[in-house]
Amino acid sequence: MAFKKKMEEKILDVDASMTGTLSFKDPVNLRINGKFEGNLNTKGNLTIGPAAIVLADIVGDNIIIGGRVKGKITARERLTLLPSAVVEGDIYPARLNVTEGAILEGKCVMLQDFLNAAEVAKYLEIDLNSVMEWANSGKMPGHREGSDWKFERKSIDAWLAAGKIER
Repeated sequence: MAFKKKMEEKILDVDASMTGTLSFKDPVNLRINGKFEGNLNTKGNLTIGPAAIVLADIVGDNIIIGGRVKGKITARERLTLLPSAVVEGDIYPARLNVTEGAILEGKCVMLQDFLNAAEVAKYLEIDLNSVMEWANSGKMPGHREGSDWKFERKSIDAWLAAGKIER
């Protein structure tokens, strides 16, 4: 029974109406059942309940959507759209599950396991010159393939999480 209680303590339920930015550095199980406007940056699991209305750009590991979401969604591990999901906006999942009945209005661009320098610049929303400078100096994890750089997305995510980016 102690194990069950420990798991319950890691779940954060949001049933109210909120506006702002929610950002988590450590993994959590976040469940939104009310209304949220702003930005969400999560680690762990994010669930948007069937009654939820979310107007936000979302970045997370494992995202499950059952409600209405309007905004850009980036899922580093997996994005699941349940039958009750209505999503308006572009999605960028590493893996995608769409259940029959879900509605998606926007484009889907699958995240690749390996990125080139231009894709890393777009992924991190920084300029290409910074990516090349960091890669050439060894500050950013990557490897050369001929004259091109290749970056493993998971290594870039870990590098970001460790706070090694210099903006």
